[in-house]
Amino acid sequence: MSRPQHFGWFLARGFGPHGWGRPYLDWDYDWTSPALYQQAARTLEQAGFDLLIIEDAPSLGSAATIDLRVRHAFGGPKLDPLLLAPYLFAATEHIGIVPTVNPAATLPYTAARQFATLQHLSGHRLGLNVVTDTGSARHFGTAPQLGHDAAYDRAEEWMSAVTALWRSWPEGALIADPAAGRYADGSLLEPTVHRGEYYSFDGPLNAIPFVQGEPVIVSPGGSTRGLGFAGTNSDVQLALAPMTEDSVRAYRGRIHDAATAAGRSPDDITILFAIQPVVVSSPEEADRLVAASQHPDDRTLQAIAERQSSDLETDLTALDLDRPVDRGIFGEHVSHGSIRRLVGDHDEDAPLRTILAAHARLGRLRDGSGWVGTAGELADRIEEYGTWGNDGVLLWGDLHPVTVHRTLDELVPILRRRGILRREYDDTLRKNLRPF
Repeated sequence: MSRPQHFGWFLARGFGPHGWGRPYLDWDYDWTSPALYQQAARTLEQAGFDLLIIEDAPSLGSAATIDLRVRHAFGGPKLDPLLLAPYLFAATEHIGIVPTVNPAATLPYTAARQFATLQHLSGHRLGLNVVTDTGSARHFGTAPQLGHDAAYDRAEEWMSAVTALWRSWPEGALIADPAAGRYADGSLLEPTVHRGEYYSFDGPLNAIPFVQGEPVIVSPGGSTRGLGFAGTNSDVQLALAPMTEDSVRAYRGRIHDAATAAGRSPDDITILFAIQPVVVSSPEEADRLVAASQHPDDRTLQAIAERQSSDLETDLTALDLDRPVDRGIFGEHVSHGSIRRLVGDHDEDAPLRTILAAHARLGRLRDGSGWVGTAGELADRIEEYGTWGNDGVLLWGDLHPVTVHRTLDELVPILRRRGILRREYDDTLRKNLRPF
């Protein structure tokens, strides 16, 4: 029997126009209706997935790149995934729902109360993907935009404040004894007076304590500062790294070191590597797709540049394809991970055409050169990851039924027969994420 692993789905597009720019748009699903997402969440739960992470970006970005973000719906519009979460909880029983939240957008007291509400309503299945997007700062006040490391400083303070509020009801404060006629003992509540660099407020929180643990914290940061944040705060790390054994082991080692430095056990953090497979019906079909991608034309490169421009809030479409990319064009707030995903292993002399062409070219699961292959070949790769000590994977894709079923219909039975994918759930998200 193979080693069991954890599985999640990463809705990297966020709560946005699903199907746009794809042939399956003509299925006529309404992306603003909860039914689309409820259907997908039920399918993921039936498949035995631990959690669904929903990306978000509250901003359309800078004035210079707004059109690039909305023209093809790459970066917007997006609705708030936190408000989608109750609909998904209502449609499911076990799977964890993890909307993305931004410390810049919500004050600690408000955030702590909203999250506490959802944790109770969901049966302790809430997770929070905490990001430090600073490009949206202008929407929430007139304070100067923070740099990369300062944004993590703020997030650290925000997390500390939110958890302090959750814990402002200590053991014994909630009595709820009808016979005694006493609901709570207010004398036990912690005042939670906070005066920090970024936030100031008083508690205690107007919400009852959790009976089965706090919401699960997820973080995606890959920089040194981001990994430090994960080591201190995170229960799940959304890992973006090359899927080679050396890279996976090195990344896991950095996360574990960060956890140890924060006084935690490495087992406290479940590391899930994000992958974006293209599952096809036969090896011959995989070979055909890979071969067809090897010589991308300028139109294909332009489309890739538009997508990357949205993520990077930097207009790559205006650059000369045959000149190197000046790393100085990216704002300080731009994710280091996003820049690394753009340039890959290319040095600073590589022309933009070469960088974009690498994104266009597909590779085979069978030989480790890419992510195109059959369900059996994908299962082989995931099984191999387990021999490297891997905790699990996040499948990266839309929540459209076409995408979900194309990826999972054949994969799930294979993984279950091999003992890699769970068949039964525990009663909370936190318990489901425990090491097997």
